[in-house]
Amino acid sequence: MIPPEQDGEFVASMERVLDVYKRPYDENVPLICMDESPKQLIESVQEEIMEPGKEKRVDYEYIRHGVVNIFMANAPLEGKRLVEVTGFKKKRDWALFMKRISDEMYPEAKKITLVMDNYKTHSIGAFYETFEPVEAKRLMDKFEFVFTPKHGSWLNMAEIELHTLNTQCINGHIPTMEKIKSEVEAWQKHRNNKYSKINWQFTTQDARIKLRRLYPSIDG
Repeated sequence: MIPPEQDGEFVASMERVLDVYKRPYDENVPLICMDESPKQLIESVQEEIMEPGKEKRVDYEYIRHGVVNIFMANAPLEGKRLVEVTGFKKKRDWALFMKRISDEMYPEAKKITLVMDNYKTHSIGAFYETFEPVEAKRLMDKFEFVFTPKHGSWLNMAEIELHTLNTQCINGHIPTMEKIKSEVEAWQKHRNNKYSKINWQFTTQDARIKLRRLYPSIDG
């Protein structure tokens, strides 16, 4: 969703994200896009019925078993990703996932540029609420945070990767967290082995032409 009104804050945040996407690959300062998505746990009451020569029949009666959260960290220039399924999406869950990005994906990086939505749980204060001060400060200093603007989640490439995960892996009824974790782990391994990348084409110049209505008018 794009705001209909002209908004200087929106375009400033948008152009910053687009500038980040133009940076060349640097192993010392890798680019990561992070997003999250809920997934409802659903158990089908009856199995899908397959008969030769007939369309698959689905019984739409099902049982809900709650919701899990899926964290996605995507490195678009490298073709790798880290996915984690959690029971909650609280500050602590986010902070622990950030630690995994830092220490598992990029332990040797000097700085990690992280593009993400500006959710209230995505706060550097979460580091201090989760870890001891020395560790919290280490993690805070490891990241350069770049926030997508409000109503601008489409600028986050991790959203594309989450959509791919949903359509390729977990679009059906899955009843348990353990089953989702197993499916996601297999999908992640397959995608990483293929070095599947995102070919981002939208540039600042494109934004100034196609989204010019969002740019504030300058009164002489």
